[in-house]
Amino acid sequence: MTDHRVDTGDLQQAHTIARFWPVVSASVALALVLIMAGIIALRPNEPFAIDLRWMGEVVEHRSPFWTVPALIMDTLGGGLIGVVIIPVGIVVVLLLFRRPWAALYYAISAALSAGAVQLLKVTVGRARPEDMLVQSDPGSFPSGHTANAATTAVALAIIFPRVWVWVVGSAYALAMALSRTYLGAHWLSDTIGGLLLGAGVAVLVWAPLAYKLAAESTRPHPFVLSGKPSPTL
Repeated sequence: MTDHRVDTGDLQQAHTIARFWPVVSASVALALVLIMAGIIALRPNEPFAIDLRWMGEVVEHRSPFWTVPALIMDTLGGGLIGVVIIPVGIVVVLLLFRRPWAALYYAISAALSAGAVQLLKVTVGRARPEDMLVQSDPGSFPSGHTANAATTAVALAIIFPRVWVWVVGSAYALAMALSRTYLGAHWLSDTIGGLLLGAGVAVLVWAPLAYKLAAESTRPHPFVLSGKPSPTL
């Protein structure tokens, strides 16, 4: 019993140390988002030079080949599907896999990210690009689609720490960011802000739950018996 308590304390201390730099990085990311928001709020109708240059390149290279996948990303990343159905589906799957702490972590991260996006949109009041291919609500900074994608990518990579999860998640978040500028729904800086916000929120919410998530991940898989797949599956 004594050894178990010592081991538990050592594990908690290890997780405290391990999350120091991720938390610092996430804090810096969110600070950059606030700085960007402040600058943009002072010039809501004046995009940055890089925004104009990037948008010019994007509009010039539009074609049906790229428009279709961009519209698919638009559907996946926002509206009822992106804000409700996909997040709720992820929470349900995590609960089915007996990962209640992971489900709670993801739910809090997704909710805080979405809430922060809406707060900044209203506060900053940045005008969207004029050449849009989709209908969007007012407020361009930051990109909600991109923030949602980044939050989901980072949260799932933390819950399932595998290289392929990081790779797929990063590709998804970047594809979402590119699709938003391609469709003219956001300036490039909007998507950068969304990436930083989504990832930063996911890491900060993870920090106080890190030990619980790590301990939960070591439990036996609910659909595996005695190290062998259940014959019922």
